[in-house]
Amino acid sequence: MNSTLRGTICGVAAAVFYGTNPLGAMNLYHDGITAYTTLFFRFGIAAVMLAVMMLVQRRSFALTRRELLTLIPLGILMGTSSATLYISFNHMDVGIASTLLFVYPVMVAVIMAAFFREKVTAATIISILLSLAGISLLNKSGDGSSLSVLGVTLVMLSSLSYAIYIVVVNKSNLRLSSVKLTFYVLLFGLIPILGVTFATGGTLQMLATPRQWIYATQLALMPTVLSLVLMVVAVHDIGSTPTAILGAIEPITAVAIGVVCFGEAFTPRLAAGIVLILTAVLLIIGGKHLSPQRITVAITRLGRKVVKTWRWK
Repeated sequence: MNSTLRGTICGVAAAVFYGTNPLGAMNLYHDGITAYTTLFFRFGIAAVMLAVMMLVQRRSFALTRRELLTLIPLGILMGTSSATLYISFNHMDVGIASTLLFVYPVMVAVIMAAFFREKVTAATIISILLSLAGISLLNKSGDGSSLSVLGVTLVMLSSLSYAIYIVVVNKSNLRLSSVKLTFYVLLFGLIPILGVTFATGGTLQMLATPRQWIYATQLALMPTVLSLVLMVVAVHDIGSTPTAILGAIEPITAVAIGVVCFGEAFTPRLAAGIVLILTAVLLIIGGKHLSPQRITVAITRLGRKVVKTWRWK
């Protein structure tokens, strides 16, 4: 198997695995497990898995003071992003929540332009407009009722937290392996989860049945550990941009799980909203490689092919 094919397969698999977040979370919710307990076991079990990987690979767990001071806020950002997303599942369809979450690349572009003086391109502006249009189409759920304002707010906070996380990782220049970085991010990500749980007078529940442990392990393994490892392989083999484009499969997977496993409605309006948001994200990702000349050439070639195919003979 050549590296391009392997990278593509790994990129698709990583996106699909990450899109399985609702599968374990919603089933645990149905058993009465809270979002914070679900996240505690997801992060905790995944951290143990990654620690075992580091031990097998004989990697050091040591951190410098600078690394520690960077990883703690990264963990808090990741914990906040995951917590707000998981809580939003209680207020809206998981497919819609996962699609709204995918506006984070647009937020990254806006943050970089606002705080790091990156040039605002036409692709960025168009992407923002497409995202807003897509979100407006998603303002009603499958049964026609308006979406929960709280649910949408939670997902936007989740997306913003993750966007800031990406910017910090990009600007911090940490010299850590992806496994080690993720291990500590998950470990420190427990800080906001435990903090909010105890601050609100709540308690962590214990998983009581094999079924619950299976779903908790699924959350730790599939959308966390496997998704991470396969994404690293994909980036190495095909590059970051193609891997990011393949990431558009994540919300599609979540929508499919919502429809098939939880009976969520899928309407033409929702489909149009999803397409607009995914188009905005793909435009942001591929924006650096687009230019008016390339777009003109692509449209011209497409037009010639259409004319050639459908012309009267």
